[in-house]
Amino acid sequence: MAKKTIADIDVAGKKVLMRVDFNVPLDDDQNITDDRRIRSALPSIESVLDRGGSLVLMSHLGRPKGEPIAKFSLKPAADRLAELLGKPVAFSIDTVGKDAQSKVNKLEPGQIVVLENVRFASEEEIKEIPEPTAEQRTAKTAYGEKLAAFGDIYCNDAFGTCHRPHASMFTVPSVMGDKPKVVGFLVEKEIQYLSEAIANPKRPFVAILGGAKVSDKIKVIENLLDICDKILIGGAMAYTFSLAKGGKVGQSLVEKDKVDLAKELMQRGGDKLVLPVDTHCGDEFKNPDCNKLVVNAGEIPDDYEGFDIGPKTAEKFAEIVKSAGTIVWNGPMGVFEIPPFDEGTKAVAQAIADSDAVSIIGGGDSAAAIQQLGFADQVSHVSTGGGASLEMLEGKNFEAVDVLNEA
Repeated sequence: MAKKTIADIDVAGKKVLMRVDFNVPLDDDQNITDDRRIRSALPSIESVLDRGGSLVLMSHLGRPKGEPIAKFSLKPAADRLAELLGKPVAFSIDTVGKDAQSKVNKLEPGQIVVLENVRFASEEEIKEIPEPTAEQRTAKTAYGEKLAAFGDIYCNDAFGTCHRPHASMFTVPSVMGDKPKVVGFLVEKEIQYLSEAIANPKRPFVAILGGAKVSDKIKVIENLLDICDKILIGGAMAYTFSLAKGGKVGQSLVEKDKVDLAKELMQRGGDKLVLPVDTHCGDEFKNPDCNKLVVNAGEIPDDYEGFDIGPKTAEKFAEIVKSAGTIVWNGPMGVFEIPPFDEGTKAVAQAIADSDAVSIIGGGDSAAAIQQLGFADQVSHVSTGGGASLEMLEGKNFEAVDVLNEA
């Protein structure tokens, strides 16, 4: 999957149309609460500017569903980028309209413009699968062509949406003909770590999967059972496995329609699939002062709900992590936002941070947890894309990456 990068292309005097992931969280006053995604794009952005290129940046933010909704504007992201770069950043109030065309046409080497949210256009999110109608395909292509006209070079540095064949991700490079189509440094790093982990892991290879639903991780578990030495299961998805073993799960979140699937996965996985041996539970969700119990797995009282792995499980998981050569972690072990039900996630994060293994944190809540706990500098790689990293762990191809130039 090795692709040409922005470093391989002469950008002097050229306009680089770069898809970034500025999908940052905003508070009610439109203040950015976490700018990691903007900071992650800086190496690619600075590489172009430092070498005499100009930049047209496009991104989505939130889910406006084809409507120009003020709270999803990229203006705060453009302003933060200007602060981080210490230089002016122009902002276009539309995506492919008159303001965008005017600002792009005026770009000089070393200058930068951020286009308004690409998802303000309904054509952006038309998917390739299932097959779009002829009318949808025509509309998506027309939108992609308008964006493509802004660049001499296309650069994909938005790993968080690499699994989405949207117009700015897939159609734009598809219609750019012989113009260079490359990845940025962020996407290069993500592909390197995640594809290498699957193709050539240092062993033992341990995957740690948490989160709420087995259904979200079915394909990942099935794929990793063929690759990993151990798969550790935590989070609410563990209670569906517990129910499949005939255990009592009380009020815990379970997927009753996935019990048979859980049985199949346990049978297929054998000793590879490691389930919790105890559970930290409480009698009221999101109340840190609720009544709490630690019980053996499968012995949750009727009026209690499992909120975290128990201390014995945390110790067991940490011991397995200690001997790992490669670790992939996706999904917290419990309701980590609410102490004391963050203890299992903390224990796993600490074990990963202490490990000498190649450690890859698969975006989303896992990335948030590793950052909050201060361990981000003690792991090999924190992914910027939860959904994308999961699909890569499933072994899926990304159309938005496949369309780019081979290295």
